[in-house]
Amino acid sequence: MVSTSTDVGRCMRAGWAWRAVAAALLVSVVALTACGDGKSALKFNATDITGAAFGRELALTDAATKTPRTLASYQGKVAVFFFGYLFCPDYCPTTMTTLNAALGKMKPEDAAKVQVVFVTVDPKRDTPELLVQYVKAFNQSFAALYGNETEVAAAAKEFKIFFQKAQVKDENTYLVDHSTQMYAFDPQGRIRLMIKHESGPEAIAADLTALVRR
Repeated sequence: MVSTSTDVGRCMRAGWAWRAVAAALLVSVVALTACGDGKSALKFNATDITGAAFGRELALTDAATKTPRTLASYQGKVAVFFFGYLFCPDYCPTTMTTLNAALGKMKPEDAAKVQVVFVTVDPKRDTPELLVQYVKAFNQSFAALYGNETEVAAAAKEFKIFFQKAQVKDENTYLVDHSTQMYAFDPQGRIRLMIKHESGPEAIAADLTALVRR
């Protein structure tokens, strides 16, 4: 599993080796998308990856309803996917807080057309019940997806998300190194943007509004 983010870390401090790999992969992703279906005429704050040859499949389960979800499940809305885990001490809660703030800066009618989706990379500990409690604590509209280890690994690979256990004390006590980028899809279900963790609410709100109103 690989990452396109320059913020690969164990939600504490990324290793320089992983940063170098991630930076190289980011360059390759941008190059690949340039040869894809063509960039949008819209100008974004985030990285425009329209036409990227990844993020085309998803097969996980909704934590709230226990029903299968694919990318088609979110068509009709702008969907924002973030991969993380509930025991993450910093990147995950700050990202979810930022996304909630971004929706708050949008007009209500536009924000209603955005679906934030949290995807766990720690299926052993992140139960469906805990996932629902977690995402709803940030925003009642947020959704969460889970799967078994094989399903989660497949989703992460498809979205170029790196993750692995770190600082393992025992089978239930560990951190998880993981990529921190977000991906935004347009209402037609096409991947459009890679949003960096450090992006501010205003920039994210502007980009999501542009996709909603495209």
